[in-house]
Amino acid sequence: MKVSDILRLKGDALYTCHPDEPLDKAVEAMSSRDSGSLAVMENGELVGMLTFREVMQTLASNAGTLSGKRVRSVMDDHPMCCTSQTSIEDVRPMMLEHHTRYMPVLDQKMLMGVISFYDVAKAVVDSQNFENKMLKAYIRDWPQEQAGASGDASAR
Repeated sequence: MKVSDILRLKGDALYTCHPDEPLDKAVEAMSSRDSGSLAVMENGELVGMLTFREVMQTLASNAGTLSGKRVRSVMDDHPMCCTSQTSIEDVRPMMLEHHTRYMPVLDQKMLMGVISFYDVAKAVVDSQNFENKMLKAYIRDWPQEQAGASGDASAR
């Protein structure tokens, strides 16, 4: 399974902001969209990611206030990225190793979307559920002759 499969299932909703946007406005946008991240775009290119992690760190270090801060001053300006052709098996350890909850998907320099740790986990679980269903159907439809023949061989 590839990242493009997750993006296809997820849909094309992509939430962005500008690096010079006031941080409190960006947080309002995250809250109203129930999104844990915003891709930070400038001149049509990804320049960073703003996630609830950066927001929490800013609140903790500024006595609970965001006023006067700009997105640029708190965003992750070197987010870990992948491509739409990256396999999920490669993405999972990348996200775990780097404690990344949101990963931008870039093809060339074009932002294709953002996948979350939740999206990856859901894709893995859905894939495993489908595989289990197919295996159970295969076992249920196992021909009687083969089941008996293997039973005879094990009795010897």
